[in-house]
Amino acid sequence: MGPFTLLDSIGLDVSLAILRRLNQEFPGMGCEPPLALEQPVAQGCLGRKAGRGFTRPVRGWPLPVRA
Repeated sequence: MGPFTLLDSIGLDVSLAILRRLNQEFPGMGCEPPLALEQPVAQGCLGRKAGRGFTRPVRGWPLPVRA
């Protein structure tokens, strides 16, 4: 499983919340959430639970494993 598929599994909103909390607790440590994560969440792309995320098709979970 790659990083984008993992983000879609966990949920982009959950990942964003974790990064925001880490940034709150440890400011200046490089935990700032990237715009590449904030923008999709603001547009409702939350990953598997919303049917829209970084990877497609999200509806067909779990994604088939490539050999």
